Amino acid sequence: MEYLALTPYQLAQVLRGYRRSRGLTQQDITAIGGPLQKTVSNLELAPERTSVESLFKLLSALNLELVLRDKDASKQNSGA
Repeated sequence: MEYLALTPYQLAQVLRGYRRSRGLTQQDITAIGGPLQKTVSNLELAPERTSVESLFKLLSALNLELVLRDKDASKQNSGA
């Protein structure tokens, strides 16, 4: 499944949703090699302060990947 996140806050909500849908706590993320629990909390609550490194650690712990694509290509695919 794909989600579009246009702001840091939207990205944080999507990541929190993925974490919760997998039944993982913030502490569980740390235990499986992700960032520290306080870093996960900060990412979910104040994503604009998160480092790129922490974001990628969380993505890895959730078995997710970041995909970048041209906005124009997205509009063409949606029929806009």
